[in-house]
Amino acid sequence: MATLEQKIQELVQGSIEALGCELVGIECQRSGRFLTVRVYIDKDGGVSVDDCADVSREVSALMDVEDLIADKYNLEVSSPGLDRPLFTLAHYQRFVGQEIAVHLRVPVLDRRKWSGKLDSVEGDMITLIVDGNPQVFAFGNIQKGNIIYKFDN
Repeated sequence: MATLEQKIQELVQGSIEALGCELVGIECQRSGRFLTVRVYIDKDGGVSVDDCADVSREVSALMDVEDLIADKYNLEVSSPGLDRPLFTLAHYQRFVGQEIAVHLRVPVLDRRKWSGKLDSVEGDMITLIVDGNPQVFAFGNIQKGNIIYKFDN
């Protein structure tokens, strides 16, 4: 069974691409009675406020027509930002060599939160170098991952 994020992605991906943007990913987060739907977009040269507004209007219209969410929801459209979330194996592959943080569904060595240099992606296994040692995680066990942006001094 598809998750709500997957259903929304299937619904809006083509329209977002038609607007000249890449759909990076979707997060749905419940806070009390309200649901927040975050849509992350990107494009060459960066995302403008106008891009976010255009995508927001399009996604809102599509979601209202399809009525995927019965309750009230807040829609947020933004660029991935400096701490870019990683949603797919392709995202992890694209950022090999970068510092990342992952939050696991099931703990590994009694830890759910890990950070380190993304060393490799092989199949559905992701290897981080943590304190000089390789640590391997199954992609399916990663609940959330993101880039750790380092500012140059």
